[in-house]
Order: sequence, then C-alpha cells, then structure tokens
Amino acid sequence: QLVESGGGSAQAEGSPRLSCNISGLTFSTVCMGWFRQAPGKEREGVAAIYTGGGYTYYADSVKGRFTISRDNMKNTLYLQMNSLKPEDTAMYYCSAEGPPYCLQALRVPESDYKYWGQGTQVTVS
Repeated sequence: QLVESGGGSAQAEGSPRLSCNISGLTFSTVCMGWFRQAPGKEREGVAAIYTGGGYTYYADSVKGRFTISRDNMKNTLYLQMNSLKPEDTAMYYCSAEGPPYCLQALRVPESDYKYWGQGTQVTVS
C-alpha cells in the first residue's frame, strides 16, 4: 500500500515536500518513482530512484529543482520540490516496483509499475 501526503496549495518558488509511506514492500532493490498528471494532460514521470544503488532519474522539467529520496527505516519515499512553478500544478502519484534497475523508469507505461498510490494534489499559485 502506498499513501502520499504533503500536497496542497503552494506559492510559486515554494519548497514543499511530498511523502509516500509504503507498506508491504521490500525497499532494498526496487525502482520507485513519482509521476504527475495535470488536468487535460497525460501522466508524466517526474523522478525515479533505484533503491539498490541509490541511482536517481529526473524529467528535464524538474531537474535541478526536485529531489527524490527514500528513508529505508521509515519505509518512506520523498519528493522535495524547490522553486515551484505554476506549471508544476498536478496530481502527484508515487509508484513502486517499476522496471528492473529503473531502466527507462520515467518513460515506461504505467502498467510497468506494479503499485500506485492514490495521489496528492499540488496547486501552485
């Protein structure tokens, strides 16, 4: 089970942090990610992390502004969002058990991730 939190209204240039509490999964060697979907647009990959080696991957639109991380002890995945822009407004979803070694993690179909959270809305004004 994946449960996101930390969304809400945020100001441009703000720095909220999204959390995804994960239960029932092994953190040691899985691909986990954050995706987002804005109204009228397709879901897009934002960031992914391969917990086996800590490798991270980012969409060009968020590179340098967002940071994905995980806390194995707390079974929690994070997305630190800095320098928010209005175009970051979207429903944000965390996902787990993605493609092996996170290959093409941000480009694979949604079905390549086994687990998804319900999403948390981020609205930037």
